[in-house]
Amino acid sequence: MPMSPNRQPSALTWDGQTLCLTPAGVGPCAVTIDGSRFCEIEASADGVAQLRLPFSPSGNRVLDVRVEQDRVEAAIEPVVASIEIGVPGLQPALHLPPMLGALASAERPVPVELEPMQREVAVIVPVYNAAEGVARCLDSVLAHTTGPCRLIVIDDASTDPGISPLLERYRGIAGVDILANERNLGFTATVNRGIRHAGAADVVLLNADTEVAAHWLTGLRRAACCAADVATATAVSDNAGAFSVPELERENPIPPPWTFEQTARALWQSAGHAYPQLPTGNGFCMYVRREVLDAVGLFDVEAFPEGYGEENDFCQRASARGYRHLVAGNVFVAHARSQSFGIERRERLGRAGMQVLRERWPNYETEVGAMLFSFERRVLDWRVRRIHALAPLLQPLPRVLHLLAGQNPPPLPGYDSWMITMHNQEWVLHGARAELVESAPAGPLASRHVSEWLQRYGFEWVAFGERIEAGAMKLLGAQARRLGVPVLDLAAGPQPGPGVAAAGINPLRSFKGERP
Repeated sequence: MPMSPNRQPSALTWDGQTLCLTPAGVGPCAVTIDGSRFCEIEASADGVAQLRLPFSPSGNRVLDVRVEQDRVEAAIEPVVASIEIGVPGLQPALHLPPMLGALASAERPVPVELEPMQREVAVIVPVYNAAEGVARCLDSVLAHTTGPCRLIVIDDASTDPGISPLLERYRGIAGVDILANERNLGFTATVNRGIRHAGAADVVLLNADTEVAAHWLTGLRRAACCAADVATATAVSDNAGAFSVPELERENPIPPPWTFEQTARALWQSAGHAYPQLPTGNGFCMYVRREVLDAVGLFDVEAFPEGYGEENDFCQRASARGYRHLVAGNVFVAHARSQSFGIERRERLGRAGMQVLRERWPNYETEVGAMLFSFERRVLDWRVRRIHALAPLLQPLPRVLHLLAGQNPPPLPGYDSWMITMHNQEWVLHGARAELVESAPAGPLASRHVSEWLQRYGFEWVAFGERIEAGAMKLLGAQARRLGVPVLDLAAGPQPGPGVAAAGINPLRSFKGERP
């Protein structure tokens, strides 16, 4: 294609880690990777625009890249090429298929010696009006929560007459506590009441206008337990400000034809576990470790009586003690936003809260700006864009890992069946089409490798076939249970049919009583 007479040629180079465009012209340059927008890069004073790739966003060694000015009257010609991570030089673009691989070295799995499912958790849901949204939230928590957990619901003196009879429907379910404030205390004091009521448990702050999906709490547990200095882990959402994906500070529609549950499953399997870091969590769905609460204290009621800034202040206090706050990008939670307060009041409270934060933490906004556009966060948003692009092409299914003695896994309609074998002192993982995915030697590190695979690929069940070597069964079973993955012995009974997990046979389910 001939070059436009108003555009200049530019040189793109790749040294194995950094893309460099010279000259970059005036204005930002848009970088597209494998057909999806990745980020914008600005030219330095000497006219050079650079992008360092510490690891492959797709998990694949080879990437297609396109660099162009994001303007109608761009000063430079678009540059398109193929690059290989760690290998200098450009190659012609390959027009690669839109498949995502594992992030591997960039991931933060739960260390093999930790037991995340043994941590008791209390989910705190403050309620003020909006009965329909509250019912949707509570029903989703009861249906999709696994592991040791209590649900603490606190009515902050709602004026909606539908709230009291609604909450009575949940009273009496084992593990569910229904509390009520005699007068309206405000969001922050209500949350603090829930934290005190939770005793020694970790807590999850969950807004009543949210909806959770399968493995939501398991995912938050794992993120919070991936390192000793993690204070909080926050889910991502379709509509949660800086925690919105794939586009920040926007309401992101569920990609058709998927449902919310299917979108959540797709992120569970493919968003990755790089867990970007931010200076704060977000109380719409935020896991807080109890030892951090003990060290830092409760939320500040006087400064943030109605919320909107209380979790930011808490997280800054925790950061001052050396703790970090992670984004659990594989945990997707729907968020309606402003059902209790309304948009105008929410914006007013947000402005007031930010003024307090600026006074207490002068570097807060600078830190947010730096971390919000970190490479890890850009990778997360990019992977979600790639996942959304796949919506018309595939249906996310629950992923089952079969431990077999070499034969193909039995057909399980409605499930994505993978296979793991232990042969010739080697563990081998095969995908749904029997393709080789990964392998690792048996021996002292086998537990670590198997644990990482269970997390990396989002397995929801482990199934044992016939004639399985006892040692292999013991190792895989132990790692599955440690990570909250239920185990089925298909050799001992009939195979589960489609939808069994959703129907509630999961033995790790937190709330086993009848839902309203």
